[in-house]
Amino acid sequence: MPTTSPSPAPSSATSPVISGTPAIPHVLDNPAWAALSGPHAGFAVRAGGHAARYAPDVAVFSAVADPADPRSWDALRSLAGPDRVVSLSGVLTPPRGWETVWSTQGVQLVDTSLRAEPAPEAVRLGPADVPEVLELIELTKPGPFLPRTIELGTYLGIRHRGRLVAMAGERLRPPGWTEISAVCTHPDFRGRGLATRLVRAVAAGVRDRGDVPFLHTAAENTRAIRLYESIGFTVRHRPFFLAFRAPGSADDIAATQI
Repeated sequence: MPTTSPSPAPSSATSPVISGTPAIPHVLDNPAWAALSGPHAGFAVRAGGHAARYAPDVAVFSAVADPADPRSWDALRSLAGPDRVVSLSGVLTPPRGWETVWSTQGVQLVDTSLRAEPAPEAVRLGPADVPEVLELIELTKPGPFLPRTIELGTYLGIRHRGRLVAMAGERLRPPGWTEISAVCTHPDFRGRGLATRLVRAVAAGVRDRGDVPFLHTAAENTRAIRLYESIGFTVRHRPFFLAFRAPGSADDIAATQI
């Protein structure tokens, strides 16, 4: 049966779901780190206990344990390699020597009153579907998707005469939470509510295992934000999505510290 309220997240870091900055650190303030050091540890490439990233064919995200700790950034540089670009999210100010390659404002929304329910027409997508999935991702550009991203969780699709025309699935999985991601519909099939049905169906599976759904979108995507709010998501946080270039040689690092 459909459910109309999220399961409580089994996390001691959970704070009330409200817009703005919570009074105490929340697991969703650093979701990539929470996932890589928790349920997604099997996908992680780690640098001690201070930095981690997803395997390069799984997801683009890197993370630091504590953005205020220089050791985390040293570990991230070691993990990435000099002059390499890393993708992170949050409100981050890296040490001197790190170059901001790009930065965009995002919005994080959490499920507060979503009606989650199965979609009978949806099919489970797997590794054999990846070529077709990548074609749909390239056409619709909902965000990064790599050959093994589909291994991160359940991905559902809707087909029309055998052709994949819409999809949604699970990406980051911090303890107690699961991110709904890759929500997209072929342009020829928009306006039929396919994406909404898939979001509800993915959320139903997330809820069944006791997690709370959340998702991210770009702040400029006001149409998507209005849609998500209309079906039961609430804006919790406004993180940035960022890419930084790591410092180069040891001489370069020393020069930035003068």
